[in-house]
Amino acid sequence: MCESQTDTERIAAFLHENDHRAWKMGTIAERLGLDTDTVSVILSRLKERGLVRHKSPYWAITDDNDQLRAAYRLHRHHAAADEQYGEERLEELRTDEMEEIQ
Repeated sequence: MCESQTDTERIAAFLHENDHRAWKMGTIAERLGLDTDTVSVILSRLKERGLVRHKSPYWAITDDNDQLRAAYRLHRHHAAADEQYGEERLEELRTDEMEEIQ
């Protein structure tokens, strides 16, 4: 596993590499050395994007391979742009005229 992976990437990769079964959130957190609250938030976000399935208390990677491929392509596109142009840091771009995000 690559050290530079984000927690989201680590969780998605773990579920994808272990797609033969579903996992409890606590087990995912333990296996990856992450805080349970962090894993909970990330899994919820991945579920909203259709990348994981949830049947309480178990989580698994989606079986929609097209959805996974599309998400991976988008992720790689953003990673390539970050490498080429540098990561965008909204706080550095903030001005007094900017509206607050709600």
